[in-house]
Amino acid sequence: MLIGIPSLLGPELLAVLRAMGHGDEIAIVDGNYPAEEQAKRLIRADGLDLIPVLDAILTVLPVDDFVEEALFRSSTKGDPKLVDPVHGEIEAVCARRAPGRKVVALPGADFYARVKAAHVIVATSEPRLYANIVVRKGVIYPTGA
Repeated sequence: MLIGIPSLLGPELLAVLRAMGHGDEIAIVDGNYPAEEQAKRLIRADGLDLIPVLDAILTVLPVDDFVEEALFRSSTKGDPKLVDPVHGEIEAVCARRAPGRKVVALPGADFYARVKAAHVIVATSEPRLYANIVVRKGVIYPTGA
């Protein structure tokens, strides 16, 4: 355990988050996502739902503000216009942890391609469908910048 670090961020996940560089992306996916098949690096978050994992990650991971879009979610049945309740929860966490950053809904194939290219995939046990997000890592500015 560490002071100020959410306890559900285990040592393996913390190491990967720390090793990621500016512009690297992390995908946090639901329990139905084919994570093992698609991952370059896979971190299992068995027994955990997506929302608390996303919230914990965003307490320590800066979201990229060098680009217009840095938060991407999956779409219901591949249609970005369709919204499930879990998407509202994802957006609420992102609004709290990365104010002013919009969560962009991607069509199915575009989202899958983005996850496959991600630096790491975190596979949760989230039971809800389409509960998936990709976060692009930003920078931590020097003091006074």
